[in-house]
Amino acid sequence: MPERLMIGTRIRERRLLSGMRQSDLARHAGISPSYLNLIEHNRRRIGGKTLLKLAEALKVEPSRLTEGAEAAVVGALREAASDSETAERDRIEEFVGRFPGWAGLVVDLHRRTETLERTIDTLTDRLAHDPFLADSLHEVISAVTAIRATSSILVETEALEPEWQGRFHRNINEDAGRLTEGAQSLVRYLEAAPNRDADLTSPQDEMHAVLAGRGYHFSELEAPEAQPEDVARLVAAKAQKGLSAPAQTLLETVLLRYLEDARALPLPVLEAQISRHGTEPDRLAEATGAGLARIFRRLAALPEEVAGPIGLVICDASGTMIFRKPVNGFAIPRLTGACALWPLYQAMAQPMAPLRMRVRQAGRGAETVLALAVAAPSGPGSFDRPATMRAHMLLRPDPGEAGGAVRSIGVSCRICPLRDCDARREPSILSEGF
Repeated sequence: MPERLMIGTRIRERRLLSGMRQSDLARHAGISPSYLNLIEHNRRRIGGKTLLKLAEALKVEPSRLTEGAEAAVVGALREAASDSETAERDRIEEFVGRFPGWAGLVVDLHRRTETLERTIDTLTDRLAHDPFLADSLHEVISAVTAIRATSSILVETEALEPEWQGRFHRNINEDAGRLTEGAQSLVRYLEAAPNRDADLTSPQDEMHAVLAGRGYHFSELEAPEAQPEDVARLVAAKAQKGLSAPAQTLLETVLLRYLEDARALPLPVLEAQISRHGTEPDRLAEATGAGLARIFRRLAALPEEVAGPIGLVICDASGTMIFRKPVNGFAIPRLTGACALWPLYQAMAQPMAPLRMRVRQAGRGAETVLALAVAAPSGPGSFDRPATMRAHMLLRPDPGEAGGAVRSIGVSCRICPLRDCDARREPSILSEGF
């Protein structure tokens, strides 16, 4: 129902909430009850003077009757209904106008569900692919197994020499100490989970936290006179603030590549070409002579006000993600275990061939993302040592201009609701299918 025809519904709902009879409200507004009845059922338009009198009698601002609920509530309900086959999408405005309280509750529940889904995504990915957590669990299980094996020998052996008894007791004591240390370390790590800056995050997390804190843009390295010494100073400054040694190594590698890209494609040249050709990577590659992989990295390093929201994922030949810059509407797991349907991995099978795909992650709302992918060598190869390939996938909000079908993909198999997927590696913990 059009917004302009919802005024009568809002008047009726306000009247019922206030406990006022239709005849009393009509008398206050100077109109007949029958005419007010037509207004309340959206069969008559309402003039400005009458509207002011009705608002006065109902003790509300006139804008509350003409504008109704916030547009954000309507938009949020549309998003919530996008994955439903039973919701009456054409009656959302009517629902909001008649039951604003219930509409707000549905929106709150939808947002809470999305938050819980993101939490499940993070925890599941962490349990599956976190190297520190895997090592800690392995240490705990190993210690428990050793204690059980030793204690079984002591129980099942009736005549055991004192020397061997003492040796087994010492082994149990040592293994119990290992078990205590492993369990304490595991608890500390899990308690640190909500804090991204905690000491017990992985080196990759530390490195990406530094990049995200700078918006993935380093003006010091964009200057024409920038040198590797500037990278060393940036890393040293972060080391003084507690960045671990492995994270320093990872950060240095990323920033040296950033410096190399900035030298090969300086910021003024890139911005000039963007003003002429926009941010289409293939056009920029043709205009500048740079490869698509470098164009992807340079676009992802630009401030959002220059290039718009842009995400980037880079993986090596093993499929491990070595760089990730997220974008709204597209969840990225840590390290490995991402959906095999991503164009990022398909590009590995077609080196140097660019791929374009409109994708939507199943179960994550109706946001469509345009994914552009290409696999390229990370450096020159030789007869003795082939070049190492790396796949790049640029992510940006779908402008809807490219056309073509939208492909449903997942985040990772463990939390993917897609049914009958040929790329599935393991069962999903989600019971519902989409």
